[in-house]
Amino acid sequence: MIASIDTVGKTDPAVIANKPPRRQYRQIDVEYNPAIRTLWTYMKPIGAPCFNLGMLEELRHNDTEFEKNGGKILFNDEFCPVDYYVVASRNPRIFNFGGDLALFIMLIKSRDRDGLMQYARLCIDCIFSRVLNYQTSAITLSLVRGEALGGGFETALASNMIIAEKSARMGFPEIIFNLFPGMGAYSMLARRVGSRLAEELIASGNIYRAEELHKMGVIDILVPDGEGEKAVYDLVAQQDKRLNGLRAMYECRRHFQPITYKEFIDIATIWVDASLRLNDKDLQMMSRLVRSQMRNKEQHLPEPGSKRSRELELALA
Repeated sequence: MIASIDTVGKTDPAVIANKPPRRQYRQIDVEYNPAIRTLWTYMKPIGAPCFNLGMLEELRHNDTEFEKNGGKILFNDEFCPVDYYVVASRNPRIFNFGGDLALFIMLIKSRDRDGLMQYARLCIDCIFSRVLNYQTSAITLSLVRGEALGGGFETALASNMIIAEKSARMGFPEIIFNLFPGMGAYSMLARRVGSRLAEELIASGNIYRAEELHKMGVIDILVPDGEGEKAVYDLVAQQDKRLNGLRAMYECRRHFQPITYKEFIDIATIWVDASLRLNDKDLQMMSRLVRSQMRNKEQHLPEPGSKRSRELELALA
């Protein structure tokens, strides 16, 4: 049984009155499966399928509560353990298109360095906490269906494991408008596949098929379309008897290849400074990509070589 932690719970009203009110989220759904002790957070951004400030703040609030509760979730008015924490999207065609480019354009044009840094820091707070497994024993999983671009790809990389459906596509298109992904992409990719391949993936601006990324070692598990959630349940069942050992292994990984908050912030500062150096042509390209994202928010990105793909390339040329 999966139930929303915002809507379940039937106990004595006096007991409920002594508990802090649960927050109602608008841009994420949080669900808990007590049978397999798995927590799901589904993204459902309002407007463009990107990380707007409102959704980032909701994600951070939810994860901060999870950290404060020592890796447990309030379910049926009891704190229950979480063995696996999955991030996914309600839209089966789009995981997330990444940064709020419309906001970036506004902040860059107004020379608002503090605003850019504030946005970057909020992104990093969300991603870095996941890199550290929220300082809990929960194993983190990313289920990617559809497109994960820029910050969407970074979010997927922050988990211990990435499960992707075959039609999923991921990439960092930032180089198209003369920028780079600044919220942890280099740090996380280089630790997964090495610096050389990380730089190739970032500098190319290409959008890669899940099958390609699986062969590179970026994606851990590749499954047929429509079977992503089933793959999560199968994985949890298979790993149940090895859970203690796996937790220890991922903890070892964090010690062997530690990522520091300072590293993330230093790189984000480079991103902010680079953003403020963009010229009018770069911002025009960014604007075209914003319009393309809005047009394509309910459908797949175009297949390479298709008519719609050529139209998108011309829009970004």
